[in-house]
Amino acid sequence: MTFAAKKSFLKTAGSLLAVGLLGATLAAQTPAAARYDNQIQTSVTQKLAKAKKSQFRDVKSTVEDGIVTLTGTVDLYQRKLDAAKLARKTASVQGVRNLITVAGPNVPDEQLEQKLATKLRYVRVGYDNMFDYFALGVKDGVVTVEGQDRTGVGRDEALSDIANMPGVKDVVSNISVEPTSIFDDGIRVRTARAIYRDPVLSKYAADPARSIRIIVANGHVTLYGSVDSTMDKQVAGIRANQVFGAFSVDNKLVVEKDSGQSGM
Repeated sequence: MTFAAKKSFLKTAGSLLAVGLLGATLAAQTPAAARYDNQIQTSVTQKLAKAKKSQFRDVKSTVEDGIVTLTGTVDLYQRKLDAAKLARKTASVQGVRNLITVAGPNVPDEQLEQKLATKLRYVRVGYDNMFDYFALGVKDGVVTVEGQDRTGVGRDEALSDIANMPGVKDVVSNISVEPTSIFDDGIRVRTARAIYRDPVLSKYAADPARSIRIIVANGHVTLYGSVDSTMDKQVAGIRANQVFGAFSVDNKLVVEKDSGQSGM
């Protein structure tokens, strides 16, 4: 056998040996991987069973390669989130696929939207609530919520309120958190003072559900909410435009009533 032939033979033999060793290794890993997944599934199942009020009694789990798949039903969207959180915190879990269905009461979209709108009006009641704004829509039980929040606290409270509302099947959140800025904070305070110290607009400070929402991002001011008249809207815009440091003002206030005229 020539040197070249010997070299080729050795390379082929080495490759076959490597393939054989790899196959043996994979074969050896399969039972271990299965035991690993079984341990995770046992832990997840036990956690679901121990949850208070048997809220996950109709939830099942399977595990493959450390990925937990949750199926079954719950009565609230929040419980779907809680089940995934519980599974995610289980030791050695690599990820969670949440396929749980929210099978609670079916509430008409219009009715559900009205309930949520009423609930969200009072998110973060107090001074800071004038610096948040949320708007929502409902389609087949799926809630889409948009808006802006100064710190993220109002956003979290709003999403929690939505998730715990019977009838909500899923949630799409498009709420942004405004950039941290001492400059913007100054504009917020000055705009609030300019608006609420005006004798025409001071009434909107009395009810947190009807406050004029002041959103500031990089020096640009946007006004949201509803007012009683076109004059109130115009006065709010004038006061905001007089604030030192504000680059621009977008007046998106909605007129509820103005001598029989609605909307604007």
